[in-house]
Amino acid sequence: MTRRIRKAVFPVAGLGTRFLPATKTVPKEMLPIIDRPLIQYAVDEAIEAGCDTLVFVTNRYKHAVADYFDKAYELEQKLEKSGKREQLDLIRNVLPPGVRAVFVTQAEALGLGHAVLCAKPIVGDEPFAVLLPDDLIWNRGPGALKQMADLAEARGSSVIAVQDVPREQTGSYGIVATESFADRSGRIRGIVEKPSPETAPSTLAVVGRYVLDPRIFDLLESTRPGAGGEIQLTDAIAQLLDEQAVDAYRFQGTRFDCGTHIGLIEATIRYALDHEKLSDAASQLMQNALSELGVIESQ
Repeated sequence: MTRRIRKAVFPVAGLGTRFLPATKTVPKEMLPIIDRPLIQYAVDEAIEAGCDTLVFVTNRYKHAVADYFDKAYELEQKLEKSGKREQLDLIRNVLPPGVRAVFVTQAEALGLGHAVLCAKPIVGDEPFAVLLPDDLIWNRGPGALKQMADLAEARGSSVIAVQDVPREQTGSYGIVATESFADRSGRIRGIVEKPSPETAPSTLAVVGRYVLDPRIFDLLESTRPGAGGEIQLTDAIAQLLDEQAVDAYRFQGTRFDCGTHIGLIEATIRYALDHEKLSDAASQLMQNALSELGVIESQ
């Protein structure tokens, strides 16, 4: 696999039950960090990496993601008449020229592997990326996916993003074993889904970024469903290891698990403190709040 990725898959069919009642009508991928939804950050990361075809795997009930990337004629007309050019540019540029969004329906919730498989007719026979918008990765330099795409292109391998986690948390992740690990990457020799701390082969946990060879589709089609009748992407990757090189990559950046309440809060704080216009005010508000709670002494 030496071709540059051009297509990115976003599995967004989940119901987001952790965030009920908010996600009764608003998909979790549309929850905002400051003034942009989670999905926008993932999309921007894919575009930066060179992707021009974005495949959203959704369910038949969730229309908000498609609406977000569609044109909003009435709103655009009102903003234009009001002379609000800055706001008009913001909603017109959620996708830059030359980038297309394709929506595919996952009829049943049969796991991440099945969601990725639903994108096969669009992706075809070329390498592609998978991004889970729940995993928001903040970095002042190149985004995590661009880092991975560069490595995949240079080495001709599939690449999976990993981060170190405390051993007691291995049961919440896919965990990889590598032959060696140097300069942020290592060749994967094994991958296990949610092992106990006692049996985990390492503490390198898979997070929501993948650059994959299209061979993964054939393997997903032959992967037997596991617990709950779901097809796991991890199982197909384990089979891919027998045929091709797959590298683990410890990306530069900070990952926020925005599939949890505390992760969403943490990401909002970090992005507020890094915001050009909001950082000073956000910092002062946080200090005031902590002072009122007696956590820190007032300045």
